[in-house]
Amino acid sequence: METPHRVSTLELFFDLVFVFTITQLTVLLADDISFRGAGQVLVIFTVLFWMYGGYAHLTNQVPPDRTVRRVLLILAMGAFLVCALAVPTAFGAGGVAFGLGYVFVVLVHSALYTQAHGSGVLWFALPNLLCALSVLAAGFFDGPPAWGLWMLALLIQFVVPQLVQRVAASGAEPAEAPSAVTTVSDQLGGMSAEHLVERHGLLLIIVFGESVIAIGIGTGSLPLSVGIAGGAFLALAIASALWWMYFVRDEGRAEEVFAETAPEKRFKLAMLAYYYAFLPMLLGIAAFAAGVKKTIGHLGEHLHTGPALALAGGVAVYLAGDLAFRAVLGIGPARFRAAATVLVLATVPLGAATAGLWQLLALVVVLLCALVAEARWAPAAPAASAERTGTATGSG
Repeated sequence: METPHRVSTLELFFDLVFVFTITQLTVLLADDISFRGAGQVLVIFTVLFWMYGGYAHLTNQVPPDRTVRRVLLILAMGAFLVCALAVPTAFGAGGVAFGLGYVFVVLVHSALYTQAHGSGVLWFALPNLLCALSVLAAGFFDGPPAWGLWMLALLIQFVVPQLVQRVAASGAEPAEAPSAVTTVSDQLGGMSAEHLVERHGLLLIIVFGESVIAIGIGTGSLPLSVGIAGGAFLALAIASALWWMYFVRDEGRAEEVFAETAPEKRFKLAMLAYYYAFLPMLLGIAAFAAGVKKTIGHLGEHLHTGPALALAGGVAVYLAGDLAFRAVLGIGPARFRAAATVLVLATVPLGAATAGLWQLLALVVVLLCALVAEARWAPAAPAASAERTGTATGSG
């Protein structure tokens, strides 16, 4: 029987600081809704979310219950704050500051792991440091060289999980004495299911708050008219429908799946569900928030392609990530949300041809229909068993 391990207030404080990076990315995208702007947002957040995941796994196994750990975690919050402040110019004048902040994030992460696991941290720390140094080097360049170094950082980042899993597998053999390899294996097997699901759920709900803030920022100093109030309500309804899909339909079953999964298989499952699948979910909310900022003050006007695509594309990206999340954990069905993903994209020409208000209304209708269809024809079922999960993810 596992000892219950819930998220501490310091971890929640950490998440609030980290989410400021998403706020900054929303600003970046709202200021430049283009393929270039979207590419920058994607690359920056993918790198940042990697280390957020590192800290989530860290505090899952090394809770901040001692003074040294708390101080180090607060220092990491400061480093993430530096990164967040540099986000708008990370591909320009702020690139070096962003890189230095990111290097410090990695060093503190390594120090915290070392405090509990000794030299075994090197299997994580060295690749993470190489990734951070690549991001720092990118700050000294512009154009293709900078993009190349960012891509190198991503490549290193995506190789790390495979490396760690191979090392852990090799450390499964009996040994006469503990080693760095067996330490890594222990780290991967000591993951608390309750803490993992709760921590990422709290992060998601804070990010949803960003979409609400976007409503207020989008209205600016405009007088509160019936139209603006109606548009704000529709934007909130969209965010609420997305919240419902995860927190009412998926979160409880996700915790059941992780609790029933063998401890040694949880690391791979967590990477698939709460990194690869969660990335598009979080980015989708950020893109939707950017679209709301550009739309809420111009509800009666034809939307430009950028804002219309940000609104619908953000929702579609979130749904795609949620579908991946459900597939990884063996949660079904997929057909209603898959249909909704296609239909929300079809609202782009509606917003461009009519007005932003009608596109928001169409998005609400599509999402509500999907939720009603699920409730009517696919009531919540018990979570998949650990054996089924292992088969579905290929982790057996």
